Amino acid sequence: MAEICYDKDADLAFLKNRKIAMIGYGSQGHAQAQNLRDSGIQVIIAASKPGSASWENAKKAGFEVMTAADAAKKADVYFMLAPDEKQKTIFERDILPAAKEKSVLVFAHGFNIRFFRVVPPAFMDVILVAPKAPGHTLRSMFKEGKGVPSLLAVHQDASGQARNIALAIAKGIGSTRAGALWTTFTEECESDLFGEQVILCGGVSHLIHAAFETLVEAGYQPEVAYFEACHELKLIVDMIQEGGISWMRYSCSDTAEFGDYSRGPRIITDETKAEMKKILNEIQTGQFAREWMLENEVGRPVFNSMRARHKAHQIETVGESVRSMMSWIRRRRTETGED
Repeated sequence: MAEICYDKDADLAFLKNRKIAMIGYGSQGHAQAQNLRDSGIQVIIAASKPGSASWENAKKAGFEVMTAADAAKKADVYFMLAPDEKQKTIFERDILPAAKEKSVLVFAHGFNIRFFRVVPPAFMDVILVAPKAPGHTLRSMFKEGKGVPSLLAVHQDASGQARNIALAIAKGIGSTRAGALWTTFTEECESDLFGEQVILCGGVSHLIHAAFETLVEAGYQPEVAYFEACHELKLIVDMIQEGGISWMRYSCSDTAEFGDYSRGPRIITDETKAEMKKILNEIQTGQFAREWMLENEVGRPVFNSMRARHKAHQIETVGESVRSMMSWIRRRRTETGED
């Protein structure tokens, strides 16, 4: 049975007289920093360089902003919210030389601890506070007096208070309003990567592409194919989020439900599940992590090629045209520094 904690289980006093260095002011960084500040916690922002978008956005939001090396000297709680592939360098170059006895290293994703890229000294607390929503949702829910659930874990407890500190952070960002679930770095990291690769990003996007291509190749108008293969997906996901898969099936027509039961297994086959198991094994053994880190070390040639190819897919141009018909769809900014 999962252990879930709420506001009554957490005490912000464990962050009293401590200063947090938020290393990264992107989607999660801007939301967590502002929520913590609103909870009465001291936060400074470590941005990549003066004049960068994140630096300027943090300044506009009223934060003290500096480099990671300078922030590490002033703080004793370090939030590692830079991209996974950059955290090792930032930790070894900027944080470790200034790290204090019983200082705290906080991650929102277990990647660098799970795969031993970041190896903190024994005198540091190492914890995980992983909100299960994008930063803009974490921020908007906090401002409404609500919260987004988080996963919590303790990898290293040098102070004897790591669990309480994790709960205090979860409370400071609003997560204990909804519930903070205890896990491990390994469970969070491996399940997160698996979900991204087989369903949330990889599975869904490639299923959409294949369905769109099948309809267009059969002579259907691309705009019609976009509606059926992509646009209506949100309606289904919203119903699943609201009440589960059974509620989605109940809310659809009986025709759709029958098609779900009778045709779905022909798309997601035993071979598909076997491939999922292979992908999970690649995550567990570190094969995926090694592949991704090597890709970054050589300048991302494969990644950049795949990104360009998929951006050029017909569904992107058709989708942009179709979405322009829908005044209720707000195109999200790529910059997430606004409050």
